[in-house]
Order: sequence, then C-alpha cells, then structure tokens
Amino acid sequence: MQNAKTAVRCLFTFLFLFSALPVFGADKAKDDATFRNAATVLEEMLEKKSVPEDLLARADCVIVLPGVKKMAFGVGGSGGRGPMTCRTGNNFSGKWSAPAMFSIGGASAGFQVGGSSTDFVLLVMSQSAVDALLKGKTKVGNDVTAAAGPGATTGSSVGGAGILTYGRAKGLFAGVSLSGATLDSDNDANKRLYGKALSARDIVRGNTAVVTTGGESLVSLLNAKVPKHKM
Repeated sequence: MQNAKTAVRCLFTFLFLFSALPVFGADKAKDDATFRNAATVLEEMLEKKSVPEDLLARADCVIVLPGVKKMAFGVGGSGGRGPMTCRTGNNFSGKWSAPAMFSIGGASAGFQVGGSSTDFVLLVMSQSAVDALLKGKTKVGNDVTAAAGPGATTGSSVGGAGILTYGRAKGLFAGVSLSGATLDSDNDANKRLYGKALSARDIVRGNTAVVTTGGESLVSLLNAKVPKHKM
C-alpha cells in the first residue's frame, strides 16, 4: 500500500514538473533564438532553391517553423513555433514587417518527409489567408485552403491555395500537406518580445512593433532576397 502511494506521489510530481517546463523555459532570449533559427532555415531554403523564387516574391506573408517536434504522447501529434512576417502597405507592396510568433499543433502529415523533427516554410499567397491567420486559431484545410508547395522545376502555379507548404527533414525540402494542423498567434511570446501586449495583426500589419535582434535576421534576409512584391 505504501509503495502504491509513493508511486502516485511520484507520478503527480512528474506531471507537475512536465507541465511547468514550457513556463520555466519561456524567455525573450529563447524567443529571439527561435527567430534566428527560422532565418537560418529560410536562408538554406533560398540557397538550395527549394521553392520557386517567383512564388516567394508573390507571397504576402511567410511563416517559418523551425524544428517542429512530434509530441511524446498521442499518435501523429506535433508542436512547434516560429515567426510570421508580412509585407507592409495596404496592398502588401512594401518591405517586410516585424515578425509575430506563431505556434503550430497537430501537424502529422508533415512528418511524411521522413523525420521526427521537421522545419516548415509556409507561403501565404492571398489576403483572405492572411486575414484568416490573423483572426486567431486557424485550422489548415478548414479555415484556410492549403496545398503542398510545388518544386522549383514544376512550375509556379498557386492553384487557388491560400497557403503553400514546404517541409524539411534530414536535409530534404519537399512540398508537404499540413491539412488538419492548427496555427495560432503565440500572444505570450509576442508580449515578451515587444514588451507589451500586441496582437499578431498589430505586429505584422500595424507598423507599431520595433524589430528585435533575432527578428532582424529574418527581416533583413527577406528584404535582401525578395525586396519587391511580384503581383
């Protein structure tokens, strides 16, 4: 009986510590590190021409989610986060905005590219898709249309999709399906990063946020590589 009580206490202690880990590990330095990791992922993608350059130039916004992990519990679940940055201006014709942190959950299909950790790059191709993402929790395939992004040698047709999705595992980028995944603004991280409560819309469309050091690496990369919006 005593052994059983001890086991139960240990289990509750473990669950408490496990649930508290994200809180203890949350700080601005790690948030900025996520932004820098995202810039590295995107730079490698551009160097290897993993997506058509004209598609990236036509995107209104870009979301980069480095190192999305399979969850320890459940089948096919996953979790991760990364920045979303949009072109400024009423018609998305300006330079790239300060990035807002987004999180992803339930991205099981992306792991078909062959790994337990996957980098994702999402090209947001329409204003309706941007609006859906900035309203709040968005389910890919239901709230916004999405398709596996075409490769550099397969043409540049968007095919009506609001988001084109790419994944990389074990060094290989490929168009992948993210249908069923959920994207949402990480409001806690955004508050840490910018020092006050700002919505994702405030950050990427409001021109009120000052780009952080980590965010600058991503914004500078995009402004250098794809400075003009191709309609």
